[in-house]
Amino acid sequence: MLPGVGVFGTGSTARVLVPMLKAEGFEVHALWGRSEEEACSLAKELGIPFHTSRSDDVLLHQDVDLVCIYIPPSMTRQIAVKALGIGKNVVSEKAATAVDSFQMVNAARYYPQLLSIMGNTLRFLPTFAAMRQLLAEGYVGEVQVCDVRVYGPSLLDRSYGWTCEDLMGGGGLHTVGSVIIDLLSYLTGTRAQRVHGLLRTFVQQNDTIRGIRRVTSDDFCFFQMLMGPCSGGVCCTVTLNFNMPGTFLHEVMVVGSTGRLVARGTELYGQRNGSKREELLLGDGGRAGPDVKDVPLPHLLGLGAMVKALRQSFQAHQERRLWARGPVATAPTFEDGLYVQTVVEAVKRSSCSGEWECVEIMSKEPDPNQNLCEALHRNKN
Repeated sequence: MLPGVGVFGTGSTARVLVPMLKAEGFEVHALWGRSEEEACSLAKELGIPFHTSRSDDVLLHQDVDLVCIYIPPSMTRQIAVKALGIGKNVVSEKAATAVDSFQMVNAARYYPQLLSIMGNTLRFLPTFAAMRQLLAEGYVGEVQVCDVRVYGPSLLDRSYGWTCEDLMGGGGLHTVGSVIIDLLSYLTGTRAQRVHGLLRTFVQQNDTIRGIRRVTSDDFCFFQMLMGPCSGGVCCTVTLNFNMPGTFLHEVMVVGSTGRLVARGTELYGQRNGSKREELLLGDGGRAGPDVKDVPLPHLLGLGAMVKALRQSFQAHQERRLWARGPVATAPTFEDGLYVQTVVEAVKRSSCSGEWECVEIMSKEPDPNQNLCEALHRNKN
């Protein structure tokens, strides 16, 4: 038996996720939107029997055992933590801060029998699964350098919202860079120790966002990561530019001592040292999949592969809330989400300081009154 699903979100990802879930045999029983109008409109369009703007109505729905959260990052933590607390399995997008991510990790640790994975779908894309396998087999030898370029149109919504605000989780670094950080860790089997970055907001106003309102989220980001041991390790460079209307470019290159692998979109190429030309190792499979304007093809096909893995995981058990780890073993955990958010915040600090910043993963939640206590202590002295 497959679990009944409740979906949080009415954006482009939720719009394509629901048909994918249904195609794999899941029943989507409930949809949450920020307003009744949004929820009602999409529920009618996708044939979902129940819609609401109250989160508890979805979480407490008797037929919902799996919750998929694709909402603004500032709201993610409270839904994910509450869902786990009442016994629901969770697939979640990223949170807004490392503190939020840490609270999600604590909830997942407290309920280890429940599914709790991040929705970074590139891990499921066959292109990167094949790349990881080839790296493990030594196709490029010792991994030395990773170079990633992602170029595309603006990430801003048509009206002022969370995508415009850095503090609410908007911007290329948080939206796309976080997925790339997780992907590089997945491919190399290492984590960033130090980072250096630069963020810019070139488009602060446009035709629909103007007046006293200004965009604070980044539309250009360049950062470097030193991954693995302090002596040696892997050098990574990532460039994100969302000021390029037209063709979406997504390229991930891994260079080693004996060759290189390059993922361009959904195709994988390789070239060993001494070879005159690169070889196609994995094609795009005829670009099978729906044509969705707002979701780039690598993320779209990765999402479809993740839904298939979820179906296989839950089909392994007769009871609809139970799941098998094997089919989703490559999925990023909430701990991975905390690591990624820690790197994102270190890159932001580096952009302000101009210095290399260490990546130190939170081990305990900071005191919310820490700044006040420090101020009082200074005044006393």
